[in-house]
Amino acid sequence: MKTAYKYRVYPSKEQKEILNRQMFLAKELYNLLLEKSKAYHKETGKTLTEYRMNIWITQLKHERPEFAELHSQVLQNVSKRVSDAYRHFFRRCKEKKQGKKVKAGFPRYKKFVFSLTYPQLGFRLEKKRVELSRIGRINFVNHREIEGKIKTLTIKETKSQELYITISVEKEDKPFVSNNKPKVGIDLGVNQYAALSDNTIIQNAKITKHQRNHARVLQQNISRKEKGSNNRRNAVIRFAKYSEHIARIRQDRLHKISHQLVNSYSLIAYEELEIPNMVKSHRFARSIGECSWGRFTDYLQYKAESAGCVVVGINPRYTTMTCSNCGNVQKVSILQRTFVCEKCGMRKDRDINASINILKRATEGHSGSQACGDDVRPSARKAAAEEAGTIWVAS
Repeated sequence: MKTAYKYRVYPSKEQKEILNRQMFLAKELYNLLLEKSKAYHKETGKTLTEYRMNIWITQLKHERPEFAELHSQVLQNVSKRVSDAYRHFFRRCKEKKQGKKVKAGFPRYKKFVFSLTYPQLGFRLEKKRVELSRIGRINFVNHREIEGKIKTLTIKETKSQELYITISVEKEDKPFVSNNKPKVGIDLGVNQYAALSDNTIIQNAKITKHQRNHARVLQQNISRKEKGSNNRRNAVIRFAKYSEHIARIRQDRLHKISHQLVNSYSLIAYEELEIPNMVKSHRFARSIGECSWGRFTDYLQYKAESAGCVVVGINPRYTTMTCSNCGNVQKVSILQRTFVCEKCGMRKDRDINASINILKRATEGHSGSQACGDDVRPSARKAAAEEAGTIWVAS
């Protein structure tokens, strides 16, 4: 099992200048490799492999000694990025031929590179410092101990010019042990963040009017500054810092909610919503984006197994329009907040009614005959799902 740890780092002024220089060289190398790959494909009709790129990098260091300022592992990671860009491009082309609505954009030259990755070597961790090759020992905030075998280290600069290191580790898989707590279905919404099948309501922490106005003023300050000037650059940094501050507040709330849920339930069922299609509606796009449903379900999934919980994603078709009491399917207006069944007369909050249907769909039936003909797609392992009493259906 792979896990990542993220820490804030505080380099000195000299170390920051070295990092900026190395990121500039990484950008230059990326563009050179992309140009080389294009020329190679034009001559031979084949894709330049990552192995051939690494051989060419070795030759390039003799011609341009400045690239020796970067650790060899970092240079090889740049070639991997170019190789991955080509691989994803061909994958998207194949998906487009199959009829999927994807944009198959060709790899483009980079204007900036904001991260350096050390895949195996070139770094050493201490208690409160990390030593990076050709940069030196950098202080970082060690707020939690690292567990597992360290695989890679990435140092990244944000838009507000803050620096973080991300350490990827590999842990041994532990046998799943259920926490034997109740099961619950979750219906995610905009007016209220989530409605649970046990009648619990989680309220939405929306961005306040003051926060919106302050962000708008910061954006207006950027537009008033001359392009390319130091004043405009400083205004961009101020806006980026405020945006990251708001994002951290929302992210902290999602972490707290997901932590509480996985420790309170043995099974959590949610809808696998097509969020990219939903944000095409200009009426709800901003509200849906601020809710961060995709990130929330990701948090649930990666926290679930260690908490003895199973997280299940189900098809959302008809969950809102189905009566949780008798199974009757009827049209429900988006403005109608109470579900009133035309057949049995049941009255229930529409979101709670949907959450009950979500839980039923995740736990009832058998393979090939789920409610409304939908499949259940557990995000955890099959053995874990079976132990929690859920249905495993291959998607």
